[in-house]
Amino acid sequence: MSLRVVLADDQALVRAGFRVILGAEPDVEVVGEAGDGLEAVRMVGELRPDVVLMDVQMPGIDGLEATRRILAENGSPPNSTPENGTPENGAGGVPRIVILTTFDREDYLFEALQAGASGFLLKNAAPEDLVESVRVVARGDALLSPEVTRRVIARFAEPAAAPVPQHRPDELTEREYEVLVMLGRGASNGEIARRLVVSEATVKTHVSRVLAKLGLRDRTHAVVFAYENGIVAPGMA
Repeated sequence: MSLRVVLADDQALVRAGFRVILGAEPDVEVVGEAGDGLEAVRMVGELRPDVVLMDVQMPGIDGLEATRRILAENGSPPNSTPENGTPENGAGGVPRIVILTTFDREDYLFEALQAGASGFLLKNAAPEDLVESVRVVARGDALLSPEVTRRVIARFAEPAAAPVPQHRPDELTEREYEVLVMLGRGASNGEIARRLVVSEATVKTHVSRVLAKLGLRDRTHAVVFAYENGIVAPGMA
């Protein structure tokens, strides 16, 4: 089954370029194009795509507000993906949104994450990175490296005074809490597996349970949760 994509950008040439790149892939189908934020919200409601590539600066409402409205109207994306890798959204599900911009600004990235986006990509990224971004977020993963996640969230979550460490959320087991702490520090699945001396498959199961129990969209939003709730703090190793 092809991954259904909607392009939202106020520049027709940009949309045309993205359509050509994505159209060359056998597993990706561009099902719609929107020239402004309001049109993007309407189109997503009608077409129910798997992934939306969303520009930040557009007429009407910007991409960040469009992202908020889309997720408010359609609910949160599923916290896990079937083992066969087929996304659970599309055709009536909830799209995952990748924010696209020409501006390498961390405030846009943080706002995008708070709005509910699953990824952030610069428009000058290589064509193969654009294609991979669609596949990555459709699988339920976040389109941010652990290093970038840690750097950006640490900068914007840093309060005037050090946060008071919180106790383990009641929903989580001790092991799940350990996983959440390591996610908050930007650890990859492989790093967590080595630290806990378990398989990566076991780590993926723990991560899925953490996301489901805390109602989080993906591992990037688990990082946001960890910082905002004082579970980890900037500078923690």
